[in-house]
Amino acid sequence: MRFSILLLLFQIIHLSNSFAADFFRDSTDRILGNKSIIALPVVFRFPETGWGGGVAGTASWNWAKDLTTAKPSQASVGLTFTQNKQILAFLPFNIFLNDNKYYLNADIGWYKYNFFYFGIGEKQVEQERYDVKFPRIKLLAAKQIRHNLYVGARINFENYRITGTVDGGELASGIIDGSDLSRTSALGPALLLDTRDAVFYPRKGVFGEINVLPSSMIFGADRNFIQTTIDFSGYKSLAKKLVLAGNYYNVFSFGNVPFSQLAQLGGPKKMRGIYQGYFRDKNTLLLQGELRWEVWKFIGLTSFSSIGFLGNEKDILRFSLPKFTYGMGLRISTKNHLNIRLDYGLSPYDKGNFYATIGEAF
Repeated sequence: MRFSILLLLFQIIHLSNSFAADFFRDSTDRILGNKSIIALPVVFRFPETGWGGGVAGTASWNWAKDLTTAKPSQASVGLTFTQNKQILAFLPFNIFLNDNKYYLNADIGWYKYNFFYFGIGEKQVEQERYDVKFPRIKLLAAKQIRHNLYVGARINFENYRITGTVDGGELASGIIDGSDLSRTSALGPALLLDTRDAVFYPRKGVFGEINVLPSSMIFGADRNFIQTTIDFSGYKSLAKKLVLAGNYYNVFSFGNVPFSQLAQLGGPKKMRGIYQGYFRDKNTLLLQGELRWEVWKFIGLTSFSSIGFLGNEKDILRFSLPKFTYGMGLRISTKNHLNIRLDYGLSPYDKGNFYATIGEAF
């Protein structure tokens, strides 16, 4: 396995059932209804980090003033430090307000880290490690305009500063856009459809977004480019405890796109089984399928597979060169079915990859 991961989940603390939660309950019940908090102290080891450790927590809740049919909200927070003096701080959230009339989604973080670069398109290069510092803000604000349909705006900001590369590597050569610095600042419209019967573990329905994001010097970017993204997931119950889930993901890019903003395949959500960014290009099309089985009480199993394609201005999508991954996973269900997810993915291109996180991939 490429990452030689050692992930120690020392404890899973359901604070909603603990004395700590009792301390806060009287004050929070006036604002929050049904709520749950999970804390995950972790220790890990990756080749690019050495040993690392920190804490991550996730909270889910319903607003006390909302109807019982309102969708639950979720927020996570994490802070980790590594032996190689790297820092990861992150705050993602999904919030429904005023009986689902408003929807907020965010991925906010600050990172001092390093990643691996494998080339662009079908041109693979020997693995190059590079160091980077960057803040990231991805924010969506949307309003319900009719039942299950939302319209809103998305903001993306990232100041990506490369602080170290491999001598003699492709990034060190300076021929790759954004191999020293790239500042992305984008603002554009978004359209969402949400017919899911549940937020954290849907058994039927559809959830998806279409957005168009121009990153422009007008907004403070250091270059101009446009990306359009279509990301839709569908769910169907095959039996009482068996769900089939599918995901369609499509990105088209136009203009001077830095390598860090190219469409990527891999990672814990978009093509498990390869390193995130193992494949990247201006365009991508990804199809994923997953079979989810609730085996016993809070224990579940999954099997998943995916197929992806890359493309650029010359070849919109290279359907003759598909990419494949597949794998299996274990699920530990918590309150509101916000699952702890343990997945192991495989591919023909790389050794296996293990993922430990909270919430389903799609």
